[in-house]
Amino acid sequence: MGAVTDAITVEVDNLDAHDTAPGLAELALALARSIDGTDAATARAVAGRELRAVMADLRRLAPVEGKGDAVDDIAEQRAKRRAAQQQAAGG
Repeated sequence: MGAVTDAITVEVDNLDAHDTAPGLAELALALARSIDGTDAATARAVAGRELRAVMADLRRLAPVEGKGDAVDDIAEQRAKRRAAQQQAAGG
């Protein structure tokens, strides 16, 4: 594989794109392989433009990660404290 294919493969995997949009995921990989497989500047430019558009679509379709922000962290800490207080109170 080439550098573009390797990078796109990693990103497609990180986006879980094979689950959310398998056709677009395969299209992205095919475009990446075509970029790696040619030295023709025009062909690379056209494939690169299409790949950029496909990857933008895949990023929009990707599921939102469950990682919380600072507000979620504070809420989780508060819930833990309340649970500990209730347990200490015999409840």
